[in-house]
Amino acid sequence: MDTIEKKINELGPALRSLSLQIHSHPELMFEERFAHDKLTKFMSSHGFTVTKHYLGLETAWRAEWSYGKGGRILGVNSEMDALPGIGHACGHNLIAIAGVGIAIAVKAALKKHNVPGKVVLLGTPAEEGGTGKIILLERGGYKDMAACIMCHPTIGPVPNQWAGVKSSLSVQSIEAEYFGHTAHASAAPWEGTNALDAAFLAYTNISALRQQMKPDHRVHGVITGKDTMAANVIPDYTKMTWLVRAPSWKEVEVLRERVLACLQAASLATACKMKITLGKGMYDLRHTPVLADEFAKTMGERYGWVTDFGKNERGASTDFGNITYAMPALHPVFAIPTKPLQGNHTPGFTAAAASEGAHSATLTMVKALALVGFRVLDDEEYFRKVRKSFEEMF
Repeated sequence: MDTIEKKINELGPALRSLSLQIHSHPELMFEERFAHDKLTKFMSSHGFTVTKHYLGLETAWRAEWSYGKGGRILGVNSEMDALPGIGHACGHNLIAIAGVGIAIAVKAALKKHNVPGKVVLLGTPAEEGGTGKIILLERGGYKDMAACIMCHPTIGPVPNQWAGVKSSLSVQSIEAEYFGHTAHASAAPWEGTNALDAAFLAYTNISALRQQMKPDHRVHGVITGKDTMAANVIPDYTKMTWLVRAPSWKEVEVLRERVLACLQAASLATACKMKITLGKGMYDLRHTPVLADEFAKTMGERYGWVTDFGKNERGASTDFGNITYAMPALHPVFAIPTKPLQGNHTPGFTAAAASEGAHSATLTMVKALALVGFRVLDDEEYFRKVRKSFEEMF
C-alpha cells in the first residue's frame, strides 16, 4: 500500500493537469479524439504498450503492461465522453484519470514487489448512450481478464468522505420512427397521414402505462422531427427515443414488450408506418462481494471513509453492468463536493468535476482500488474467493 500511495501522490499533479485538459475539451460519444490522444500519449510515456483505435472503434484504446511470466490479468476502465450542452456533467474526466492512476500504481507495485501479472487499461468510449463497453466486450476486449475495476463520481453527504457500492438499473433503448404523408393542414387534411399524431398518441399510451408500473421501473423518452416542420403542413415523420429501465434485465424484457405495444398501437390508430430499432441492452451492476468488501475495508481503515452498500438502492444505468455479468468486477461511486440540486447531469456537476476537492477524492479512490486490483494479481487464495463469490451470484 505504501508503494501504491507513493506512486499516486507522485502522479497527483500530472493527473490533475490531464483531468482539466479533458474537462475543458468535452467530446460526445464516439468523438473523444482529443481525450484518446492525450490519454494514449500519457500511458505510453509511463511505459505501457498502447493500441490506438482499438477493435475498430476510432476513440477506443488499450494500454497494457506485464511483469514476469504467467500471472493473472487485471482490467481497468477509463471513460472519456461528455454530455451534449453541459460538458463533463457526469465527471468522466475524473473516471479517465482514475483508470490511469490505478493502472500505473498497480504497475509500480508489481515491479517493486516482484509479482508476475498484467494490467490492462481500456479507454472505453460512449458510456453516455453508445454502449462502448458492450461493443468492446462483444469484440473480445475483455478476454482473459481475472477481474475488472473502475469508479464513478456522484453527489454525497457532507463531509464528502463517502463511497457507495450499489447496483444500477438495467436499460433498453428503443428508437421508434413514424412515417406518414404530408398534406395541407387546412385545405386538404384528409389527404395526410399525421406522424406527429402517432408520436403524441404513443407518448400518451406510455404515460397511461406508468400507472401500472412498479415503483422501481422507469420509462422516459423524447420526440423529435424534421427541422422543416411547419404548422400548416401535416407532418410526415417523427422519431421518438425511449429508455426502458428496471432492476434486472429479465424485468426490462417484460416491460419492454408493454412499451412496444404502446408504440404499435399509435401506429395502428394513425395509419402510420413504424420502424423500431432496439439498442444494446445494458445490464444492472452486480459487484463481486469479495472485491466490494476489500474495497470498503481499505477505505474505512486506511482513509476513514464510509462505504454505503445500499443493497435496496439503485442508481442510473451503465454499460459496465454487462462487464459485471461477464467476470468479477467492481464499480463503486464516490462523493465529490457539490452544491444543492446540482447532481450528475447538471451544469453544477460539470463545475464540481473540475474542483480540487473532486480531484482529491478521486485520488483516494484510486489508491484503494489499486490495492484491491493488486491483491487480485498477488494473492492466489484471495482470487479463488473472488471467483467463487462471483459465480455464486448467478
